[in-house]
Amino acid sequence: MDNQLRSLVMLCTAVLLLVSCNNGTKTEKSNSTSIPAEDLKPVVSHVMTKEEQTRLTPDAILEDFIAGNKRFQSGVTTVRDHSKQARKSAPGQFPKAVVLSCVDSRVPVEDVFDQGLGDIFVGRVAGNFVNEDLLGSIEFACKVSGAKLVLVMGHQHCGAIKGAIDDVKLGNITAMLSKIKPAVAMSQDFNGEKTSKNDKFVKHVSENNVLYAMDQIRKKSPILKEMEDEGQIKIVGVFYNLTDGTLEFLK
Repeated sequence: MDNQLRSLVMLCTAVLLLVSCNNGTKTEKSNSTSIPAEDLKPVVSHVMTKEEQTRLTPDAILEDFIAGNKRFQSGVTTVRDHSKQARKSAPGQFPKAVVLSCVDSRVPVEDVFDQGLGDIFVGRVAGNFVNEDLLGSIEFACKVSGAKLVLVMGHQHCGAIKGAIDDVKLGNITAMLSKIKPAVAMSQDFNGEKTSKNDKFVKHVSENNVLYAMDQIRKKSPILKEMEDEGQIKIVGVFYNLTDGTLEFLK
């Protein structure tokens, strides 16, 4: 009988020790996954106001874009409440910049510069070229709505650029690619294989396409040219690298 009692006591003690160990492990895991209050990022719901837009300069906006891109590269971007921003911006918009970008799905313009709802106008077309419609849109963004930075952005591995290099003929794509052909012609000084399979040549054409678009903006829009000459806006070209999210500014 004593042996049975002794065995029962030992069994109960073992169970209590096991439960205690499990509780300690759970507490440990819980503590290891908790986030310190100081590391929690505030959620931004503010939208650009007319007064804030007026105070900004083209150079300050460009610096803000560069800083935003660095946050994008590091993965430490601003946390925003888009639902609140949508409601707040509904009565009016006061963006600080307009970006002419390719339609490519791998180029999320607002994310690339860590900008929120109501911060930028975005014009998108395959190959980020300039035509009458986009010129009118940029004029509206700057002259009417107060944007102070015009950013023309090409990107790595652009399918439209490759199509223009290959002289693709397909429906309305044919006419669209004709807007990029001047950049292909500008790039014939390239030393190396001038085909869409050569990434370096594709990049060279993409950069020239950005420069050509900037030239067309200045030549075909007296409104924007005058605003630039008077320092009201800045027109900037940039090449975006898909592989790492970095930017290369062009002149």
